[in-house]
Amino acid sequence: MEPKAPPATHEVTNQAPPLERYNLFQCDATLTAAVEREGAGWHAPALERDGAALGTPEILALAGSANRHAPELFTYSPRGERIDTLEFHPSWHQLLALLRQEGLHALPFDTPRAGAMAARCAGYFLHAQLESGSLCPLTMTFASIPVLRREQALFAQIADKLYAREHDPRDVPLAQKRSMMVGMGMTEKQGGSDVRTNQTRATAATSATGRAGEYRLVGHKWFFSAPQCDAHLVLARTSADAPLSCFYVPRFAPDGTRNAIRIQRLKDKLGNRSNASSEVEFVDAYGIMVGDEGRGVPTIIEMANYTRLDCVIGSAALMRAALVQAIHHARHRVAFSRKLVDQPLMRNVLADLALESEAATVLFMRLARAFDAHLDAGRQAHAAPSESDIERAWRRIVTPAAKFWVCKRALEFTGEAMEVWGGNGYVEEAPMARFYREAPVNSIWEGSGNVMCLDVLRAIERDSHAAHALLADWRAQAQGEPRLAAALDALDATLVAPPELREAGARRLAQQLVLCAQAVLLLRTAPTGHAHAFIATRLADTGAALGCGRVYGTLPPAFDHGAIIARAFVA
Repeated sequence: MEPKAPPATHEVTNQAPPLERYNLFQCDATLTAAVEREGAGWHAPALERDGAALGTPEILALAGSANRHAPELFTYSPRGERIDTLEFHPSWHQLLALLRQEGLHALPFDTPRAGAMAARCAGYFLHAQLESGSLCPLTMTFASIPVLRREQALFAQIADKLYAREHDPRDVPLAQKRSMMVGMGMTEKQGGSDVRTNQTRATAATSATGRAGEYRLVGHKWFFSAPQCDAHLVLARTSADAPLSCFYVPRFAPDGTRNAIRIQRLKDKLGNRSNASSEVEFVDAYGIMVGDEGRGVPTIIEMANYTRLDCVIGSAALMRAALVQAIHHARHRVAFSRKLVDQPLMRNVLADLALESEAATVLFMRLARAFDAHLDAGRQAHAAPSESDIERAWRRIVTPAAKFWVCKRALEFTGEAMEVWGGNGYVEEAPMARFYREAPVNSIWEGSGNVMCLDVLRAIERDSHAAHALLADWRAQAQGEPRLAAALDALDATLVAPPELREAGARRLAQQLVLCAQAVLLLRTAPTGHAHAFIATRLADTGAALGCGRVYGTLPPAFDHGAIIARAFVA
């Protein structure tokens, strides 16, 4: 007698299907419009192709695999030789190969044309919705190019490998590789963001000292990003009391032996688990001085400016990824006899999140235009004036403010989006938990919140003319919108407050600066109702007057929540 099959306990129903087989570019009306507006329409076909590929189940699966299988450090070979090598899951290398083949490591530099930075930022935004850890070495490689291009002899040796669109994962001397990645090492145990306390020493290896000279480094780095990179830009002193200089430190020395960079351990991080972050010691490591002696901080700050822009994009991408997951879930999940997306309170939450995401997207794409203008001015310096005051203000002043504000908002945003999923959002099998764990890193990396806000103050003080030109331009855009005009007046008054008061209120200044920027951009680009909803709930004290709090889902009922959601994720 055959055994009876056990009775079915239940039928699986009312579970949202996985979000897959969708085009990340085409479903984003805000991004597609911004690509055209910021002069990158020529790149739209590539973005459409890439957006379709990133939405396939096979590519989406790479993100989970790369984060489940963290990199491993092998300090010694089986024979006891010091090797300091890392092993990554194949999915990690596949992600880097995808990033690289789209040119996201070098696009504005190897394809110097109008809108190239905007094209690159849009592509980066699409990939950042998939997986965050693989972005770190790509961002640093990208940001190193404007610094290294100034070192003609060195750059001539490595340019083809920096620009190459092939990912070469082999841990071998650079001469044997088809492409390369560049990392950075700035912070040390005793100082963190205060790099002025750095102790690492660089001693001249030959009689030729200063720029392009060869040195030997002894010291440590507390956070050494992506130690598997083929070279790093690091800060060190040529004497105990000398200002910091910048050095190009390759993974392999010129004689082909592994450079004396000892990886002490990999960081056990909250998120960003697919990426390797490390602590290292330099034990007479070989390096080449980049930039003028004693000008290490200004040299590497140019690199940091580009990485900070990527922090803004990365956080905006986390918000976008969490938003589309939340909307997709709400469009399929039924509770209390109605789909979640049809329930007024849930629509309020989703619409509020959508406004925040749209504001972040138009902001980073506007910053891309300012960086494009900076690159154009550099290429045409012999024939054209430098970038305008307004573009310079966007790049120097708004970028650190955006890095502060958008990265902060991502933390609250991803938590709220996770809640839309309920308990399913809290488990590691789904992407929401990973998004939430990733959210803090951009706020901390490349300068935490206070550092960014102090940078905003310094930029305003050093270039007050540009700051006032920017506010004047915004004020012209605020005609007919009294709430924005009032916020700009308050912001203008803050700029002339006593220095000690400005520093204590630097976070509020940075916040208001970004909110005004986003309001101006939405007035220019978004449907009128969307812009007015953002202004009514984000600027000055009007939010409190309308009964809107800090939590998402407090939009006044006068605005069309359904229309905002429909625009956010075009199904």
